[in-house]
Amino acid sequence: GIQPVTLRVALVGAGPAGIYAADILLKHEKASDVSIDLFERLPAPYGLVRYGVAPDHPRIKGIVNSLREILDSGQIRLFGNVNYGTDITLEDLKNHYHAVIFATGAMRDAELNIPGVDLPGSFGAADFVSWYDGHPDVPREWPLEAKEVAVIGNGNVALDVARMLVKQPADLYATEVPDNVFQALEASKVTDVHIYGRRGPCHVKFTPLELRELGDLHDVDIILEEEDFVAEKSAGELPSSSKQIAMVKRIFDSWREREVGRKSRRIHFHFFAQPHEIQGSDSVQQFRYQRTTISSEGQLVLTGEAREQSVQAVYRAVGYFGSPLRDIPFDTLRGVIPN
Repeated sequence: GIQPVTLRVALVGAGPAGIYAADILLKHEKASDVSIDLFERLPAPYGLVRYGVAPDHPRIKGIVNSLREILDSGQIRLFGNVNYGTDITLEDLKNHYHAVIFATGAMRDAELNIPGVDLPGSFGAADFVSWYDGHPDVPREWPLEAKEVAVIGNGNVALDVARMLVKQPADLYATEVPDNVFQALEASKVTDVHIYGRRGPCHVKFTPLELRELGDLHDVDIILEEEDFVAEKSAGELPSSSKQIAMVKRIFDSWREREVGRKSRRIHFHFFAQPHEIQGSDSVQQFRYQRTTISSEGQLVLTGEAREQSVQAVYRAVGYFGSPLRDIPFDTLRGVIPN
């Protein structure tokens, strides 16, 4: 009989997406003859699970165990330290494989186009996350001289950044935090972190579990502005009441009941705040934002009121963005490979 041809597949990127794609291929009913080679730019696999999850989140880092099981199945070859575009090209891959899957992920910060974004003391959250996770691409030092910090964004990365900045370093000691990170956080001068979101408290993208965790931090006050909750009520435009939103609302409500003012560090939430400008002469000195409101059509509109907050550092946590790959089409607007 005719021998079946082994389907040779190259996978570029050994993060969760690449490894799960390999797993799906191997589990397919016609997969008796599939050979998979996984190429990774870094020396070690697991992508953002290794280099994008805060060290004090062992539950999520635990995903590495199931990823390792897939790699250990014996049917996947992993090549680390291989950079697509220089070490291997699309031409090379086409010559040796029947199919190529790109799963190179999104490692960069999405841009925030406001004046002053390039001032010293203005950082992308992705770079900070890479630093505290010991990513080999970033330097070992990180400037932590700021007392007051602005974090722009209402997703879990914003919470990670805020939590890592205010958490007592001793509470990180039991985690796999790199030693240089521990030492730097111990010497950090931060006292206040301000988190800014453009919409109201019910439009946040935080997951309840991650949000609740902030309230359990040792020696940290959570400060909410009553006017934001009044503004949300008067806007009358609440998002469809999902279970998640209801849980988030309960967390905020419980924090509003708390007595504050006794702790050494504080997290301040500011809603209805549209970033306008980062101000400073030779480094960040002030964050300027504009108050927003929700129109009757549910649109975000500016109220015309501007406010300032004195800060010495700004972290942008407004989303991750993909990087273009050589010889591959790229959607520059959305930061993805068009599908």
